[in-house]
Amino acid sequence: MMVLGLLVLGLRWTFGTGRDQPGPRIADPDDPTGDGLLEEVSRVPTEPAAQVLRDRLREAGIRATVGRVEGGYRLLVFHRDLVNARVVLSRGALE
Repeated sequence: MMVLGLLVLGLRWTFGTGRDQPGPRIADPDDPTGDGLLEEVSRVPTEPAAQVLRDRLREAGIRATVGRVEGGYRLLVFHRDLVNARVVLSRGALE
């Protein structure tokens, strides 16, 4: 019995989660700019414009997808790529 208790404590100490560890990022279901793991980086009125922006991000090595919404198209990227995507898109047209 005592061995089982020590085993449980040892496993808890090794594999348990403490309160000081960060939890997973949980998306706000009421956030209109988020789509699960994806977040909106830009919104444009036409599909060709969205494709141009997606191609620009792809050339920079950032995965992106286009989603249709009322009144336009959203460009969506993963959260970890959001800042880099904004930088790439803020540079304007490729030279």
